[in-house]
This record gives sequence, C-alpha cells and structure tokens, in this order.
Amino acid sequence: MSFRRGILSDYFQGAVIKKLTLVETVTPKSNQHEFQGTRPLRALFGDADRKVIPTRFIWLADEQDALGEDGFLSWSNVRKGKPRAPEYHLYYSGNAVTEAMKPGDSMFLALRRDGAVMVVVVPAASTVLNQMLWLFGFDEAPQQGEKFREISEADSARLDFAARYILDELGIEPEEPEADALDELIARFGAKFPSTRIFSEFARNSLNDISPIDDPDGALFSWMEREELLFRRLERHIVAERIQSGFAGNDGADVDGFLQFSLSVQQRRKSRVGHALENHLEALFVANSVLYARGAETENRNRPDFLFPRQALYRDPAFDAELLTMLGAKSTCKDRWRQVLSEAERINTKHLLTLEPSISENQTDEMRAKHLQLVLPAKLHETYRVSQRTWLFTIQDFLTLVKERQNSL
Repeated sequence: MSFRRGILSDYFQGAVIKKLTLVETVTPKSNQHEFQGTRPLRALFGDADRKVIPTRFIWLADEQDALGEDGFLSWSNVRKGKPRAPEYHLYYSGNAVTEAMKPGDSMFLALRRDGAVMVVVVPAASTVLNQMLWLFGFDEAPQQGEKFREISEADSARLDFAARYILDELGIEPEEPEADALDELIARFGAKFPSTRIFSEFARNSLNDISPIDDPDGALFSWMEREELLFRRLERHIVAERIQSGFAGNDGADVDGFLQFSLSVQQRRKSRVGHALENHLEALFVANSVLYARGAETENRNRPDFLFPRQALYRDPAFDAELLTMLGAKSTCKDRWRQVLSEAERINTKHLLTLEPSISENQTDEMRAKHLQLVLPAKLHETYRVSQRTWLFTIQDFLTLVKERQNSL
C-alpha cells in the first residue's frame, strides 16, 4: 500500500533568509524592532500594508532546547500618500527570541498559507542552519542582505522523513492525506501501544516490494517513515480518547494529571524512535546474514548498540581487533555523538548511524578527527554539502565492510 505524502507548499507560500546585523538585533547598541523593507521582503509580503500579522518566533541551536514565543509582525509603507518613492518597514514585537538573536545569526521569515508568519533564528555555521536551508531550498546563507524564495508545488520538498524531522523542530505536524488508510492498518491495536518490537515488525510487514538485501538504504528509510506515520496515527487516537475522558479530580481540574500525561506523550515519542531504529537495523542485519550482538557489554559497563561479529570475540584478547566493528544508532546526533567514542576501546574507528539531515561541516570535521565514521541512508546524503558526501557511508557501505570482515573469520 502506497501513500501520498504532503509537500512543503501545502504549508508555506515563500520564505526569506537574512543575515542579521548589529542594528537589526536587540543589543545595548540597538533597541529598534524593525527591518528595512528590501526587495526580497516585498516579494514575500507584497505592497499592501499588513498590520499585526500573527507570528510564531522560534530560536533554534544545535545543542540547546528550542525557544518559542508568539508575537506579531507589521508590514507598512511609511511614505504612503506621499509623492516620494515608497519605503517599507517590517516591525516586530519584542520577545525572548528577538532578545536572544545576535549579529551574524540567520533569520528565516516563512509566510504560511493561512497568512501567519514563522520567524526562525539560527546561529551561523550550525547544523540547524543547514537543515533550514535545505528545507526551504536555499543554496546557502547570504553573507549580507536577504534572499527570497517562492515555495511552489513544482519544486517544493516532499515531506518525507527528513523534512518532517525539521518540521518537528519547528512545532509543525503535517497532516496525513491518507489518514483513513492508516487508520485501517492500526485498527488491530485499539487504544493501546504494542511493544516497540511488535510495532516495528508490523510497520515492515505493511510495506510491499521492499528488499533489505537489494536496497538496504531504501528499506531502512521506508521502514522508519512508515513506522513514524503509523505511530502518529495511533498516538492521535489514544491521546484523543484520553482527552475526551477529561482531567478532573476531586478538587476540580487535575492539572498534575494533565501535565504528567503530556510529559509521557513527549517521552514516548523520543524513546520510541530510538528503539524503532535499532529494531529495523536488526532486521537488516538478519536479512543480510550479518553476525552481530545487540547491546553487548564492553568495557566499563558500556553497551554499544551493535557489536560485530560477536561479544565473545570482542572479549578475546587474541582476536584481531581489525576485524571488530561497532555501530552506534542515534536518530539524532546533536551533542550525543561523543558518547559513542568510549563504548568500545578495542575498536579504533567507531561507526555511528543517524537519521539527522544536514549536519554541519564543523560537526562532521570533528567526527573525522575523532575517528568516528558517520553512516546515513543514501537518501539523506543529498541533504549534506558536496564536500561532505565523499566521506559519508551509506548503509550498503557499512554492510559491505562488516561482511568483508566477517568473511575473514
């Protein structure tokens, strides 16, 4: 069963990226809350005045929690009714996000289909900057000024697993055009989550014409995408049922109960995707007849996600360490990739598989210096810069490596 997926133009009309200068940020040297109405901004907002546009301000960084706040923008011609040429200004409401932005940061102004605006501020030379550039289709961030890009259906990014990852960071959850078909698939589970292993297997079995042998990269990407779709639909049913039952206590509204339930939803989302990734990787290894140990203990009670070929061979000091391999599996890297470095002391070059798109060159350069090889499904390689791609491993590359070492036993 195939599904139509949403595209970015379903949500956005266009976007502008600009590099912030000192006079445009809220600093001791500048208290203004406005931007000059340049051509790219006029292309985004048009020539008509627009007052108090509902706006979501978001500040994102690689290794820190996101910051978000609602506010407004106002777009107007300050010379309206005068004989001189029009002069547009974009005013913004002060908030925690605008106070956090600094000179050199990049700002994305994205106009949504409903007329609202999303303003996203990210640091220079960061992974989140690369991800936003890729999502909105910009080649690079301007060194000064702004760039505009219309988001049309013809060239809009398909909202696959990679794009949805970034939209999640922005607090946008795309609708599923084929929700009814998904509901039919998950009807067997009722209003209860099955174990992660059962759900991962169910997701794999719901896809036809997927070959983990002929196309392991495509298989993992498709399996993860399908499980994400199914999980979100099942979660929606379960959460809706819990909300309908209400959060009432003996003394009125059960605020603590509501907060605890909300926290559990968020925690389940984060933990489930990691387990799903390991489950699908294990299915790949089994299908490709790869010897492995999942969660085997090494030194200092460390447990790499996968150890090849066997735990007993790793513990045998006489066994050639050049034939040992370890693989960490993290759906997102952020600062956590360094944890992998100490998980198997006998292995010099570590491998880490992630599903995070567009990791910055600063980060991948540091990984290379630390002898950490990054592994990604082939489809995600296109989100990285050309200079990074020759170094990246596909899943097929990794399987070839471990099977060659396994054949040397």
